[in-house]
Amino acid sequence: MSFAVVFPGQGSQSIGMLSTLAAAFPIVQESFQEASDALGMDVWRLTQEGPEEQLNATEHTQPALLAAGIAVWRVWQQQGGVESSCLAGHSLGEYSALVASGALAFDDALQLVAERGRQMQLAVPAGAGAMAAVLGLDDAQVAEICDAAAQGDILSPANYNSPGQVVIAGTAAAVDRAIELAKQAGAKRALKLSVSVPSHCELMSPAADALRPLLQSISISAPNIPVLHNVDVSEHNSDSEIRQALLQQLYSPVRWVETIAQLKDRGITRVLEFGPGKVLTGLNKRIDRQLNTACVFDPASLEQAIEETAA
Repeated sequence: MSFAVVFPGQGSQSIGMLSTLAAAFPIVQESFQEASDALGMDVWRLTQEGPEEQLNATEHTQPALLAAGIAVWRVWQQQGGVESSCLAGHSLGEYSALVASGALAFDDALQLVAERGRQMQLAVPAGAGAMAAVLGLDDAQVAEICDAAAQGDILSPANYNSPGQVVIAGTAAAVDRAIELAKQAGAKRALKLSVSVPSHCELMSPAADALRPLLQSISISAPNIPVLHNVDVSEHNSDSEIRQALLQQLYSPVRWVETIAQLKDRGITRVLEFGPGKVLTGLNKRIDRQLNTACVFDPASLEQAIEETAA
């Protein structure tokens, strides 16, 4: 069976995440200890005990989710799970995919995502930017609404998550205007998200500029497993192309619907989400109901996924 592994981004974190997997497989906590050593903070304790607002601070969320994704990946390998044909990640999850593929060292990726989180937070003053989910309109309608609501401010689609679910990002006033226009256009829902950073829009260009020197200093290899990048739904093998894709990703939309379509075009019939939560599994089911999709986050889901992919 041809299957792909995908890694979630921000929003999948929760207090107590991966606790039952860690109780069964010591490599989970060992992976988090590596993260703690690399960053000088107790990442596992933060994920298990909180406080929640600290875990949800983007510079902490990003390394915590990277560690979670790689912990599940390592358990999978340790338990004899068959090799994935392709990898992808949603936003931050792209870094997990690159580590799993062998393109990035885990320690380097941890430093990168911690700095990525810091620079994203610094790029826009608190409250100046916003994101909103628009449900029930097609992509073209959402793009038109963004153009109409911008009025000289920055506003654009940020995540093409599933058919009829597009997240927009930009300056707070423009997002507010877009929410009203979306409701007038017949959106089922248009609601502001509780995020501290307006990701994947031009407001993140300063964060990309600030991240560039660290990214340039880190060694990147050709992936051992193909990785589909958010920005162009393509795989890249040269270090310069991967660096550019990661920088552009900060201020460009996440093309998740196209990513899942591309996996299917490659003959993928099953998609497994490695990490806490079921965010991508839910999106993937809405994108393609024929696709066999599941998440791996505890011993039971791990055992089932290993059995089914080996069949």
